[in-house]
Amino acid sequence: MKPTHNSPIRLIAAFKLFKAMLLIGVGVGALKLIHTDVSSLLEKWVTHFGLDPGSRYLGHLILTAATLTPNKIKDLAVGSLVYAALFLTEGVGLWMLKRWAEWFTVVITSSLVPVEIYEIHRHPSLAKVLVLFINFAVVGFLVYRLRTGRRELLTSSAA
Repeated sequence: MKPTHNSPIRLIAAFKLFKAMLLIGVGVGALKLIHTDVSSLLEKWVTHFGLDPGSRYLGHLILTAATLTPNKIKDLAVGSLVYAALFLTEGVGLWMLKRWAEWFTVVITSSLVPVEIYEIHRHPSLAKVLVLFINFAVVGFLVYRLRTGRRELLTSSAA
């Protein structure tokens, strides 16, 4: 294959690796907050940045943070790190142009589509629709690539 055919794969790999790094940051950050009063810390950050802690959204965020228990924070950390491991596996495999990584990405990304559709139905937003569209595009591209790659493989082995 020509190097230009690998550019979209490398772009998808970079995106997966970026998401993995973000999730690692969330996971490590959550682990550091396990035995901390999260609502007090959040309120301190809000006032430090000159925001109004009594505003509708920030007030709701602070109240939600007050309900976080160490177990909920630990669950968030573990969940983030597990998803980070999946994204790292996908990203590294795709960057190395491994066929198994293309299949793995198709399966993992497709399996998350119902959750994304449910979330859009529950709380619609343009960002969620955009993420769903990007995931459909990634899956569609990889399925196309896998199918045409198989045909090329069969054609070259028959010759």
